[in-house]
Formats: sequence, C-alpha cells, structure tokens
Amino acid sequence: MPATNDNPGSFLGRISIRRNQVIAMDAPDSDLEDLELFQKHVGDRFAELHAPSDEPSSAHALLSISWLRRVLDVFLCCEAEFKAIVIMGRDPSQIAKPPLDRLIPELLERSVKALDLCNAVTTGIDALRHCQKFAEIAVSALEQRPIGDGQVRRARKALNSLMIAMTFDEKESSNSRTTDRAWSFGRRGGGAASKYQPGGHIRSLTGQVAKNWSAAKQIQAMTYNLVAPRGADASSLASPVYVMSTVIVFVMWALVAAIPCQDRTGLAAHFPVPKQLGWAQSLIGLQEKIGEEWKKKEKKGTSGLLEELQKMEKLAQNLSEFAESFQFPGEAEKVEEVATQVTELAVTCQRMEEGLIPLQLQIREMFHRIVRSRTEFLEVLDQAGKASAPVA
Repeated sequence: MPATNDNPGSFLGRISIRRNQVIAMDAPDSDLEDLELFQKHVGDRFAELHAPSDEPSSAHALLSISWLRRVLDVFLCCEAEFKAIVIMGRDPSQIAKPPLDRLIPELLERSVKALDLCNAVTTGIDALRHCQKFAEIAVSALEQRPIGDGQVRRARKALNSLMIAMTFDEKESSNSRTTDRAWSFGRRGGGAASKYQPGGHIRSLTGQVAKNWSAAKQIQAMTYNLVAPRGADASSLASPVYVMSTVIVFVMWALVAAIPCQDRTGLAAHFPVPKQLGWAQSLIGLQEKIGEEWKKKEKKGTSGLLEELQKMEKLAQNLSEFAESFQFPGEAEKVEEVATQVTELAVTCQRMEEGLIPLQLQIREMFHRIVRSRTEFLEVLDQAGKASAPVA
C-alpha cells in the first residue's frame, strides 16, 4: 500500500550516490537540494492524505482504518528518507555539532514516548476487536428470519455488552492488557525488538503502563521544544530533524485520537506548526479537521474518532432501542428498517475484521523501525563522541 506514486528507492539511491561523491564544493548545493526534495515528498504525501477520497464509501474516510494505514505508510516512507539525509554516508561529527547535538537527543526522546504510545494504541485495537465480537453476535441474532423473542433477547444481551465495552474507561483500559501486549512487540522468543535495547532505554517494551499514565500528556511532552528552525538553520540538517519530529508527533496524535487509549483529555489542543511552511499546509489542514472532530467527540462523550467505531456506536444504540421495545412479531416497517441497520453493522464489522489486524501489524512495524533508527542514531552519536575525545 504505497503512500505516494513516487519511488522512495530512487530518492534513497540518489542520496547514497551523492554521499559517495568527493567534490567538496558541490556538497552544500547537493545537501540543500536533498533537503528541499525531502520536504516536497513529505508535503506531497500529506496532501494525498488530506485530499478527498475518490471512493464514496466511508471505508476510506478521514480517520477510517484504511486512512490510518495510509498514515502509517507515510510515516515509514518519511522515516526512511529522513535517515538517508541525516546519517547515510556522513561523518558522525556532523550530527554532534550545534544545533544537532541538542535536536537529535530531543528527537530520540520523542521516539521513546512514541514507543509507549504504540503499546497503548495496540492495546486499544485489542479492545476494538473485543467490541467487534459483540457486534457480530448481535448481527447474527438479528439477521434471523422470522425474527422472534429469542433472537432479540440474544441481540439485546450482546448489544448491552457492546455498549458497556465501548465506554472504555480511559483511566484503567490499558492496565489489564499492557503486559501481554508488550510481548507481541518482540520480547517473546528474542524477537526483533529485544535485540535493540541500548542501555535499557526502551522501557515500553517490557514495562506496564502505570495507572497515572496519560496518552495526552505523552503527546504534549513530545511537542516540548518542537520549534521550527530559523535563519541559517532552516537550510541545514536542523530542518529535516524538525520535519521528522513534526511527522512523528502528528502520526501518534492521529492514532491516539482515533483509537481508545488511556487518558486522552485535552487532545483537541493540537500542536502548532508555522503556517508559512509550504510542506506543512496539508498537515495543518488535517490537524484542524481532526481537532474539530475531537471537540465534537468530547461533547458527545463518544469513545474514539475511528470512523468504524463511530458507525458501530450509532448503529448499536439504534438497535439496542429496538431490542428493548420489541414485541413479537414486530411492526413490519420497523423490522425492515432494522434489517438495513443490521446490514450496515455487518459491513462495519467486516471492515474491522479485515483492517484491524493489518493495522496492528503496521504499528508493530513502526515500533520496530523506531527502535532500529534510535539505535542507529545512538551509535552514530557514540562514534562522534569517541572521535572527539582527547587522546591520552
């Protein structure tokens, strides 16, 4: 599922070739051209996310499962190009100089918080799959013809359980399952994540989320010191570091807005991005749209902005009201109306069945990519430190 029509491999190949060139006087111009191309790629990818879908179906709407998967594709493409620009073939001493000596560690700290959020979001997806099962039971019961008291009772019980499950007590939701979820990110059997734990910094791989842990506060902490470079820094390596920091914060913010997570209070207050940045126009537009939806969500008290979840919540409420007032054999007009809603709920369940597990796998891939990239940057910083150390 490519995020754009351009070929990221060609960009990475171009960077590799240029890093091997030895004509020093051409290097500054080449670097500037690469930075501009990276920003263009980021802008183009977010423009595709912001553009209305050609598909009339809500399956491809903003904050749908399909849309979130495209967001993760965008992140993976941007992250690969970012590493190519900043560390591929470079002397480690280049990223140990101001302002990168401050900006890179800040980015790495954001990446640790992103890992915590990956765990929380994946736990939220588990909760959504749990809701899906209740919805499927209700669909199975209400699809029976002729519909009778037994089927309605079964549906009512499933719908009541669904409505309870969809309340998502955000203060407690992740505590019961976080430890199990940490295993899926590679600890079991010495998987990929277990190989990348420099100094024990990747605490989210094995640690349980505390009761006072807050997804919203994690996002807010990630925006600390997130300031666009100015002056000469705007055309230096500080620029892609800022771009990538903004991308990772946006991606985690969107995931947390869509998927139920522990404590998301205040999430509507999105982080500021300067409007004069050409590459960020579509990202800013997406921020505004999601922020508006979140404010509506807080008023309604709904459980999350995921398109399929909101659809399920609305249909479940309608069907629950029908089940509570049902008297055999039921009004023909009402039964027909309910049949339409049951079909819609079945379609929603099918979309969740087909999309949630692939989404979970993409989040796992993003998790491992962040871990690997963080390790690579730490190794480069370590090399720079050894190179600059005075010889005894």
